[in-house]
Amino acid sequence: MQMFDPPHPGEILKEMYLKPLNISVTAFAENIGVRRATVSSLINKKSSITPMMAVRLGKALKTTPDLWLGLQMEYDLWQIKQETRNNKAIENINTLIA
Repeated sequence: MQMFDPPHPGEILKEMYLKPLNISVTAFAENIGVRRATVSSLINKKSSITPMMAVRLGKALKTTPDLWLGLQMEYDLWQIKQETRNNKAIENINTLIA
């Protein structure tokens, strides 16, 4: 299933986990063993979920790394599809499989 304009995983982290749990960015960062700036960058859509971050989020939030990496993939694919719309370099690629 393809979403329309999927949210950045950082938005999901902030809105569905940090806010309802009433946990600060600083406290969450300390809990998962990263710098506050790392979590801040993520929730402000300035960075992406890495496999290691996905493992940390999965452990802290009782989810799976697959969930976080899947959210990141959906977001990235939607973004690149928007960027490559009507892109001549992409349009000029020949389909090799019939």
